[in-house]
Amino acid sequence: MEVKLANRVKALTPSATLAITAKAKELKAAGYDIIGLGAGEPDFNTPQHIIDAATRSMNEGHTKYTPSAGLPALKEEISKKFKRDQGLEYTVNEIMVASGAKHALYTLFQVLLNDGDEVIIPTPYWVSYPEQVKLAGGVPVYIEGYEKNEFKITPDQLEGAITDKTKALILNSPSNPTGMIYTKDELAALGRICLEKDIFIVSDEIYEKLIYGGHQHISIAQLSPELKAQTIIINGVSKSHSMTGWRIGYAAGNSEIIKAMTNLASHSTSNPTTTAQYGAIAAYSGSQDEVEKMRKAFEERLNTIYEALIAIPGVTCLKPQGAFYLFPNVQKAAEQTGYSTVDEFSTALLEEAKVAVVPGSGFGAPKNIRLSYATSLDLLEAAIARMKEFVEKKTK
Repeated sequence: MEVKLANRVKALTPSATLAITAKAKELKAAGYDIIGLGAGEPDFNTPQHIIDAATRSMNEGHTKYTPSAGLPALKEEISKKFKRDQGLEYTVNEIMVASGAKHALYTLFQVLLNDGDEVIIPTPYWVSYPEQVKLAGGVPVYIEGYEKNEFKITPDQLEGAITDKTKALILNSPSNPTGMIYTKDELAALGRICLEKDIFIVSDEIYEKLIYGGHQHISIAQLSPELKAQTIIINGVSKSHSMTGWRIGYAAGNSEIIKAMTNLASHSTSNPTTTAQYGAIAAYSGSQDEVEKMRKAFEERLNTIYEALIAIPGVTCLKPQGAFYLFPNVQKAAEQTGYSTVDEFSTALLEEAKVAVVPGSGFGAPKNIRLSYATSLDLLEAAIARMKEFVEKKTK
């Protein structure tokens, strides 16, 4: 029997991060000493009080279905978190808990977009944004965030990209992959245009707790009631509390949109995993000391390896302000070592230097690579040393 796949999946681009991870695992299984810098998750275990709360919930019999939008108690804790951290007021009817922030985004695009609706995506972008937009029948419209502008888009660029088909703008601050953060003034300028043109703002704030160098995370929804009404915030506990495998994320925004997302979830996932929701309640209601401890560790790693990275011939890099990625421009290093593309350079790094990085082409930035510093300092220093030796040895 001939298998005819749906057209919607034929156009999907495989995840660059998962592809490099699979190749690295293959080489590691073959006995090679691979240092992987592709991870998009903290290398710390989930804080013990969260694990204990989840275990307790199971022992107490909380192993059944929950409401599709999540446990009311969890939504209450998320509401308190918004109030505590950003002064934002969200009722439980304006919050939907999902099976990870990725699922929250996917569900949002499914209920927001009609065929042909355009979504503006600044580059560099997280790899799943364009694919999720396409799966919902939407059309990704890219605006290049230039390195000279810290990879951030300008109001003029945004205004020039808007058409009568534009439905939404995606903002990711702090950014994956660049680690850059939009300032209050920059957000206000972009927000004014979104209000004037009546387009939604999808604000992905999953890295909000990982901020360095005295920088500050500000949600565009904080700037005015009008912007809050037009913004859907996406967040979760994956990065902040090292709970990637628990798969708990959420969306907050217009109650009509949240209701539609809840209805869709009721026919797809039924509800987020019950035990994980009890863990997330503990994550937000309990001590945040471990969150700060992890943040400090990431900042120490960044400050330790950054100078070594930019000392590699042909490598330049803006110092990240948040998240846990470095996003260096290695185009010159690639050319110096005899490779015509950064993708080829990245493959050679893996096969010859035994260092796994993610090519920037998967993020819409083909001159760059993404390095995660969510691994031990010893491994990071060893990886940078291998990269330097590789470039210096092969430079022609």
